[in-house]
Amino acid sequence: MNTTPVTVPPPTASRHPLDPDPVRSTKAMTVFWLGLVAAITGVVVGGVAPATIALLLSRQARREAYASGGYLTGSAWLDRGERLAWAGLTLAATTLVIGLVIGLINLANSPTGQDFAPSVN
Repeated sequence: MNTTPVTVPPPTASRHPLDPDPVRSTKAMTVFWLGLVAAITGVVVGGVAPATIALLLSRQARREAYASGGYLTGSAWLDRGERLAWAGLTLAATTLVIGLVIGLINLANSPTGQDFAPSVN
């Protein structure tokens, strides 16, 4: 008995020829870089503005990626950027709280009322 191997034809592409190629979202990279700037400058409270912009852009980018049906990629960059933006906001809030506590301690240790010389009754 002579057996011949059965060959299976390669699968054909299911994409339509006019479908666009998947491409990384430019907003995803922008969110990442803004998040990085926010994390770096968060300690000096300068990270609030880029963090806020990054979080707003990430919402837009996620909506666009969902609407594109998989042709916009870059969700990993969005995740990283969002984490960095939240870290920048956390650092800025921590800095503000520490500054407030130090200010309140200094205010509590300062003398109250008018300070007269010892010879004044």
